[in-house]
Amino acid sequence: MNFMLKDENAIYYECGYSCDNALYLSLGSEAYFITDGRYTIEASTLVQNAKVVITHHLTEKALEILNQSSVKKVYFDPKEWRYAEMIKMKEEGRCQFVEKENLSHLKRIIKREDEILFLEKAVQKGKKAFKAFAHFLEEKGEGYDEYTLTHFAKSYLSYEGKYALSFDPIVAIGQNAAKPHALPTKRRLKKGDLLLFDAGLKYKRYCSDRTRTLFFEKGSRFSKQQHFSKKKIQKAYDTVLKAHDRAIAGACSGMKAYQVDALSRHIIDKAGFGAYFVHSTGHGVGLDIHEMPYISQRSQTKIEDGMVFTIEPGIYLPETFGIRIEDMVVMVDGKAKVLS
Repeated sequence: MNFMLKDENAIYYECGYSCDNALYLSLGSEAYFITDGRYTIEASTLVQNAKVVITHHLTEKALEILNQSSVKKVYFDPKEWRYAEMIKMKEEGRCQFVEKENLSHLKRIIKREDEILFLEKAVQKGKKAFKAFAHFLEEKGEGYDEYTLTHFAKSYLSYEGKYALSFDPIVAIGQNAAKPHALPTKRRLKKGDLLLFDAGLKYKRYCSDRTRTLFFEKGSRFSKQQHFSKKKIQKAYDTVLKAHDRAIAGACSGMKAYQVDALSRHIIDKAGFGAYFVHSTGHGVGLDIHEMPYISQRSQTKIEDGMVFTIEPGIYLPETFGIRIEDMVVMVDGKAKVLS
């Protein structure tokens, strides 16, 4: 299949290098990495199995290569391209440009062994960062607001700048945790608070993603066993944990993604919290923090060995509290194995 890419992670997957201004063409047995002069040295050294082409005009150079070739059809993901770029390509190109949504994500949905090792390493380092952040919270965290706690969390997650983060971490206290993608506020941490922490880091560009919810007191840790002082919170927490464990235990290769979602959703519905589970059970993780497969109510994707995705059910009561427990799993021999 002849195709062209603009997305950085999609390009990296093909040739082992990418930058913020590049275009990748794969035409039969030939491939071209097109970029500008700022990246000559890195591209010439790091690009694998593709000819490096340096130019000030990426789209024009790609058109030149295409028009000089015998290629009749080229696929592209419309989500990667600006409208004006594609209009120019279609008007000036001699071949047919065919839209194929999620072109790269579909290629990457089954992870290679080396990718799984990188993802596992990212998860392991993330887990250690969670542990270090928990110690910080116990020793110094009380009284800090969410802005400051987020700042410290970033330092632990990045190992003081050594690793990039998968996304901006979520540190949400009490009522703020009722927002699944909560932004930091001036709310300060005190004993007896609920704290939700969702974070991850990258290892060799591969992401990790983990969420824990804890009851903040002396000796608090990001373990799955938590004991809250309020019965309603405890009931919700136990329900989320049960839903989390059920989905992992029940996920099998050959199932459809919506069936995995249903495993956790049924537990939460049965407990009376169904209206407060407002997102999907999970999503794929790889070079992107969100990629295929999506473990949602509508997804018809068939689960297969080698897929890596999150299991992260949650309950969110507006203006009250929110709970989420998340782990990454890889499908091995037909079953979900937690990456840790």
